Amino acid sequence: MATDNEFDAAVEDVKALPTDPGNDAKLRLYALYKQATEGEVQGKRPGFTNPVGRAKYDAWLSVGGMSRDEARAAYVELARSLGA
Repeated sequence: MATDNEFDAAVEDVKALPTDPGNDAKLRLYALYKQATEGEVQGKRPGFTNPVGRAKYDAWLSVGGMSRDEARAAYVELARSLGA
């Protein structure tokens, strides 16, 4: 499991990535971050007129059921695989 310090460092490292990791990786990072910091997804799924919000909601929903500790560890692992 990732410690709070490892998670916080990974968040900062992701912000400083020299290259764009691509939409799929960014959505996965977003989902894991939200799961780690807020828990299960809340609210209604955005409508078709908000494709970005809808993609984020769906990504977060895809990691539903994952504990906060598991999400932190997965975030750190993904960040490291991206070179962060």
